[in-house]
Amino acid sequence: MRNLSSTRIALYAFTAIAMIWLMVPILIIAPMSFSSARFLQFPPPGWSLRWYQSLLGDPAWIAAGRVSLIVSVSSALIATVLGTAAAYGLNMARARLAGALQVLLLLPLVVPIVITAVGIFLIYANIGLLATLPGLILANVMLGMPYVITSVLVGLRKFDPAQEMVARSLGMNRPRAFFAVTLPQIRPSVVSGLVFAFISALDETVVAIFIAGGENQTLTKKMFTALRDEIDPTIAALSTLLTAASFLVLAIMSLNLRKR
Repeated sequence: MRNLSSTRIALYAFTAIAMIWLMVPILIIAPMSFSSARFLQFPPPGWSLRWYQSLLGDPAWIAAGRVSLIVSVSSALIATVLGTAAAYGLNMARARLAGALQVLLLLPLVVPIVITAVGIFLIYANIGLLATLPGLILANVMLGMPYVITSVLVGLRKFDPAQEMVARSLGMNRPRAFFAVTLPQIRPSVVSGLVFAFISALDETVVAIFIAGGENQTLTKKMFTALRDEIDPTIAALSTLLTAASFLVLAIMSLNLRKR
């Protein structure tokens, strides 16, 4: 009993240390976003909402936010459809080729992002997709699909395929059996993949630096440019809003899964 209590205490302590380590950047950035100082300073000498007013009153930041939202939502939806179809095909396939295809589809998760960004830049430069919304969306679809495939595969491995076979034996074709029987049961995995693809697109920076430009700059690209030119608490305000948005999306997803 004493050993069990010691082990449990050690686990609690390790978990607390890990959480503090992960939360430290947020605990520093968030107060600085409410600072009255002209430059980033911690602890803040006073409190003010001036940097949020500056952020929300700047048309350039608003335009970048609009581009990020369009790219994130569009790419997450497309990646979810394509990734779910790919995961379903991989799960149903029995050939050895399926393993190789899965590795290829998950490559964006393991290949260094700079190499991926350079490859996308070279391809886009030849086909005229640099600094365009379709180009940004397609790039983020590619980066988001591995999250969807991984999440949906986990759901499919827990699903009994005999249920879909029964539906087909009763007269349903494969698409109708998938939407009527399989999809409702793997919905939490599909929603998780959608959320991860959305957050991945919202947070993506390296590829955006290479291919975003002109009127189609994302928030992360503009943040990088602003940090290079001048550092002020507007960046901290934007970082706090993006972090809050990510927490909100994850909280909604958690509540949705808990209701089930």
